[in-house]
Amino acid sequence: MSKLHTFHIPVMGTGFSVDTPVKVARYGISSVISLVDDALIEDMRKYHAEKSGESYTAITKYDEDFRAKRITAYLNLLDRIVKKQFAELKASAFVSGTEITKYFELLPETSPVKKLYAEMLSVTDEAHQKNLQDILRNLIAPGDINVNIMTKLDRVNYAKDGTPLPSIYTDALAALRGYGESTLNSAIVFSAGINQRLYTYAEEFKDFYADASGFIKKRIILKVSDFRSSLIQGKFFAKKGIWISEYRVESGLNCGGHVFPAAGMLMGPILEEFKTKREELISNLHTVYAEALRVKNKIIPSIIPEVRLTAQGGIGTTNEDKFLLTYYGVDSTGWGTPFLLCPEATNVDEPTLAKLSAATEKDLYTSDVSPLGVPFNNLRDNSSDAEKDRKIDLGKPGSACPKGHLVSNIEFTKEAICTASRLYQKLKIEHLAKLELGFAEYKRQFDIVIKKACICNDLGEGVLVNNNVAKNGKRFPAVCPGPNLAYFSKIVTLNEMVDHIYGRINLLNPIHRPNMFVKELKINIDFLVREITKMVPSPTPKQVVYLNEFRKNLLEGIEYYQKLFPQMINETEEYRKKAYEELEALKANLEEFVKTYRVVFAQSQLVNA
Repeated sequence: MSKLHTFHIPVMGTGFSVDTPVKVARYGISSVISLVDDALIEDMRKYHAEKSGESYTAITKYDEDFRAKRITAYLNLLDRIVKKQFAELKASAFVSGTEITKYFELLPETSPVKKLYAEMLSVTDEAHQKNLQDILRNLIAPGDINVNIMTKLDRVNYAKDGTPLPSIYTDALAALRGYGESTLNSAIVFSAGINQRLYTYAEEFKDFYADASGFIKKRIILKVSDFRSSLIQGKFFAKKGIWISEYRVESGLNCGGHVFPAAGMLMGPILEEFKTKREELISNLHTVYAEALRVKNKIIPSIIPEVRLTAQGGIGTTNEDKFLLTYYGVDSTGWGTPFLLCPEATNVDEPTLAKLSAATEKDLYTSDVSPLGVPFNNLRDNSSDAEKDRKIDLGKPGSACPKGHLVSNIEFTKEAICTASRLYQKLKIEHLAKLELGFAEYKRQFDIVIKKACICNDLGEGVLVNNNVAKNGKRFPAVCPGPNLAYFSKIVTLNEMVDHIYGRINLLNPIHRPNMFVKELKINIDFLVREITKMVPSPTPKQVVYLNEFRKNLLEGIEYYQKLFPQMINETEEYRKKAYEELEALKANLEEFVKTYRVVFAQSQLVNA
């Protein structure tokens, strides 16, 4: 069944959307849960089991394969809860204030089902109205309980005697197993790059294979930043007889959480390539896919399974949303950051919620706090950073590293440790002290070390605070909103947020908000400026190539937008003119910047010679 809503709620942190399906799935809204933090997942399983009247038996870290079992048990619980909620909704009466009425009122006006609902309301004949109500009940379905794995978070785990466990017990593979063995009929989102070991492991689970009709119980969504990567990853799976059901294009920088700069490739041109090559992609992959199934002696579906194209990152107005749906033909749009201001859908603790609602552009910034070494969108003066700074002032920088999902460094230890951990920062600072650096250089390197924060734990703290889940000591929640939050200031209900998406109301504050494509361009230019200032005066040949590729992609993107903006027919002439002027101003800024560093950019000719 095609989805009745044209938007979805993407994964947000480890805790903000960890139980979002319980809040919104019964209304047909799909959302995504992070599978990073199995300890948080176990805490939430206990909370929701007790709340729903189910018995709860703890799965402890001393149980065999505990990570996968925790994930399976939690997802199965959510599946049962949502199915029960939806059954009750479906059985409720078509009168004001009931759950089934809310379901239909939330739908977009363009939906044929919404139009049928309006017709039912206008009918006076009771028998005819009852017949329409029965039809409507059979047309609805709950939203998907989707999950997310950051593919590179694939920590090796160890037995009690210190020996490494087999590869199927690494964090990513255990999470995949937890999902693969659940009862869910939904999708798993693979994000943050290619992990061949993880992708290959998907072959072990029958639910990832299509049946004769093309139905796939557990679908795979690839979060991608360009067309070429989509083709490469899609072909990798196709060779194994596994179909990619959705390519989810996300802005590299204009999004929440970790950001992944795509060397200046912008969202509009990327979507344009998908638009023009979508059928070619499907055809090429299906040839490889069918042959792989033939070799494996597996069922070849009678039809090509569905391939969805979705987009997310920085969407803020109903006109932007409609443009993505109509011009690029995307099947759904992702609205993440604005939902942080919607307690009916996500979990943000009250102090952080107040800070988010008051946040301006200067309060939202790209930080270096992530132990992954990847830029991370952050809110100034959040509780996690305040606690981190307090420890620094006490001369005890670093975290106790209670969960260790982001361990990656073996600079001083045999086993990988986290760069945000107290142990790593102590060892690194001691190492710096031995180098006899000048004060300025020592301070520079010291500051780099102590910036890292314990985000794998702190991003899940808000949901525990909100639900009064017992835990020793104080909690210091982190948060990771995208830049788009600056233009939303009101704490809203689910109805209000959905009404904003579909254009029934406007939740934007009075601050001037650039078009999403213009904003993304500005963020990319700002990022390029920061990168080159780090590299001068002596960039490496590899860095020179990267900087020039970045510049080239930005200029090509600007040229593309110059042709695109006049086609935004849903916007007013005044809006299009303003967007074009901002585009031209950014182009001039970029050209002036390139001129300032012309010596660096000119080096590309020498590097390529």
